[in-house]
Amino acid sequence: MPITKSEIITGYEAKIKAVQTQIIQTRKLIDNLSLIRIALFLSEIFFFVLLLNSADNIWRTFIQILLLIPVFIFVYVVRKQSMLDKEIEYQKQLLWVYQNEFNILNSGINGYDSGTQYESETHPYTSDLDIFGKSSLFALLNRCSTKIGNHTLAQKLSVKNRPDEILQRQEAIQEVKEKIESTFSFRANLHGHDVNKIEEIKTQLKNKLGEQLNFVHKRGINIYVALVPYISGLLILAAIFLGSIFWKLFVLLLIVHTGVNVILGAKVNLVFYSFGGSANLLNSYASAILWTENQQWKSHYISKLLNLKTPVSQEIRSLSKVIQRFDARLNLIVGGVLNGLFLWDLRCCISLQKWHQSSSGDVIDALNHLGEFEELISFATTAYNHPDWSFPEITNQFALEAENIGHPLIPENLRVDNNFAVDAHSTVDIITGSNMAGKSTFLRTLGINMVLAYSGAPVCAAKMKLYVFSIVTYMRIKDSLNESTSTFKAELNRLKMILENVVTDNDTFVLIDEMLRGTNSRDKYLGSKVFVEKLMEQKTPALFATHDLQLADLKEKHHPDLRNFHFDISFTNGEMKFDYKLKHGPCTTFNAAILLKQIGLSLD
Repeated sequence: MPITKSEIITGYEAKIKAVQTQIIQTRKLIDNLSLIRIALFLSEIFFFVLLLNSADNIWRTFIQILLLIPVFIFVYVVRKQSMLDKEIEYQKQLLWVYQNEFNILNSGINGYDSGTQYESETHPYTSDLDIFGKSSLFALLNRCSTKIGNHTLAQKLSVKNRPDEILQRQEAIQEVKEKIESTFSFRANLHGHDVNKIEEIKTQLKNKLGEQLNFVHKRGINIYVALVPYISGLLILAAIFLGSIFWKLFVLLLIVHTGVNVILGAKVNLVFYSFGGSANLLNSYASAILWTENQQWKSHYISKLLNLKTPVSQEIRSLSKVIQRFDARLNLIVGGVLNGLFLWDLRCCISLQKWHQSSSGDVIDALNHLGEFEELISFATTAYNHPDWSFPEITNQFALEAENIGHPLIPENLRVDNNFAVDAHSTVDIITGSNMAGKSTFLRTLGINMVLAYSGAPVCAAKMKLYVFSIVTYMRIKDSLNESTSTFKAELNRLKMILENVVTDNDTFVLIDEMLRGTNSRDKYLGSKVFVEKLMEQKTPALFATHDLQLADLKEKHHPDLRNFHFDISFTNGEMKFDYKLKHGPCTTFNAAILLKQIGLSLD
């Protein structure tokens, strides 16, 4: 039995409570470790006091050994606490992911980007169909944290995809939907990071790092850096057991190393500041990539994304370890000691250069593919959250049929679904009706579901079958003071764009809501009539919403190429009632006179 929406919401609530419990438990562990660190510090002081007050005998030697034990335990505790800090950060991001899904299903608010940067009034349909921006389709779907993910999702919603690609994407989205439980962890690993930093790292790896590391290619430098830990260690031992001359040599070594660090400082900084502080980010991205590598993918579309020479999650973790060691220079005392003894910065640069030479050349591709997985997960999560939606049938024959189709952005308890189908040949369908009766919403309902269908996603309908059309709309036409464009001029520009699109693409589908509002009623009718007849002449299917009943009368002359539909109203005790149901034939009931009367204007 299919899972219901209420069960999905209950499932998210359970996940939220479980993660909240994990966070509380992890915080308790971190607090306990903090107490242990304090205890270790106090014990070290205690042993030091004992040492000061002990005689020079075997007991003193024993105390010296005891002094080392808290130090070793302290190092272990610090590492364990660091791991728990990372774990709690991951748990917080996972909690955010679950809470975000719960919010979307209850309040409609999505914490991911709404895609306002992709808004364009010149696009054939995205502005009219609410594809991008606040309260948009993008805002409903988006589960992308990376720039590539957002760009890919926007691209899939704004271009005409091929039928074979749509079918492949349907298969991929359904496969990801089956693995939906594991995708939340994937998303948690990617959320909460600086998206610009990973873009900088990709640019660095692709274009800059090799050149910046040229200074460590010299064989002599590599040999010395490899030997310097042994040289420093031997000098320290010799100084302790053999006398002051070796202390002087040791100090000289520190001075030489300091000079080397100063001379190479600018080059080292150039490398470091492209990567510094990004170890945790890379570890998280490596975990996300590891998820993609560990799944047994069957769909052809996803298999193409993973067509890499070798798994690269381990390569990214190796890079992360190098950067983590490099970050030691951020602590002036630790960095100073390490550079003085071991030329630490230079050592890290050599490790980075070796990684760059030996690592998989697919690292950048793998990082980019994370965004493409995010985009698929966006659709799969929406499909999971809406079990009543269905994957449409894509056909190679002229067709557009929908059963119980509704607007995906309207809450389920307020949405009214309709049935609709085009004829076997292209027609212009005139939709008339009163103000607020549902004409515009129906046009947007049909258009936005077509966009979903062409992206490979499920649609807000019980069933849908359609051919791959190029969608062109004419709905929200506005003037522009900045461009000195009147409403009428803007409408003409839009009409020109539609006509040009019809010429270049025979598979165009046109959605028009009240054409030529910026001119007088006579020219409006004549212009609309000519445009409708032009579409019929060119065999271009269209839905045309209008208040002008004269356009509905064109059916007498142009049957069967023109059909009439309408949305009507009913009156009960003087109140208007809308059922928002699409019906055949032209509208006969209008409400303008009633609405005017309600504000004090009566029509004779």
